[in-house]
Amino acid sequence: MNSKEWFADWFDTSYYHTLYKSRNDEEAAKFISNLLTFLELEKDSKVLDLACGKGRHSVTLNQHGYNVLGVDLSPNSISKANEKQNDTLSFAVHDMREVIEGAKFTAIFNLFTSFGYFDKLIDNESVIRSIHEMLEDKGCLIIDFMNAQKVIDNLVENEVKVVDGIAFYLTRNYDGTHIFKNIHFNADAQEFNYTERVQALKEKDFVQLLTENNFEIMRTFGNFSLNAFNEKTSDRLIIIAKKI
Repeated sequence: MNSKEWFADWFDTSYYHTLYKSRNDEEAAKFISNLLTFLELEKDSKVLDLACGKGRHSVTLNQHGYNVLGVDLSPNSISKANEKQNDTLSFAVHDMREVIEGAKFTAIFNLFTSFGYFDKLIDNESVIRSIHEMLEDKGCLIIDFMNAQKVIDNLVENEVKVVDGIAFYLTRNYDGTHIFKNIHFNADAQEFNYTERVQALKEKDFVQLLTENNFEIMRTFGNFSLNAFNEKTSDRLIIIAKKI
């Protein structure tokens, strides 16, 4: 892994979790419930929460009766997630581009725009190929990504968010391939600057990536209630794909 990759540093700071602390856990729990109703996975199935952060989706999956492994690149996030582990819920530090040797899963969840962080498209293929290797025959992949087209069309160029007394100055731009969010703030008598950089992947990009790597697209949804996807109006791009 390239030590200069932006997510390795930013996601491992406490300030990342401060900025995004208002994420709606109730909404996330309802989303997982809707997904599981649609998927009809057998209870006790082994599932992977890929790029799990501090494990909020992993915990919900586990509460629904599944044997869950949550993995993330951030040691600090996994350290926090480990506080929630039990006999059927575990966590580990892992790079999503690599196969977890010897592991097989009925379903792999990649949620909350935890894809497209890389500069090179070949890294996207590495992720998908690793997922394919780790899935059981006819196993399911669930990707929950931003609706890039709507984000681009409604890009808020400048914003200030004050969280726990820290003023985060956010600037956003789109360069034709990536959506950038520059984050500037002062905390603990220091000045910090981070840049989030996510590929502006659209439905056609995912369809091509998945079909070229032996997945069949089963359904595409546009929000956490699993309504139909519309590129102009949907908040999310949620793809259900099956290993073939």
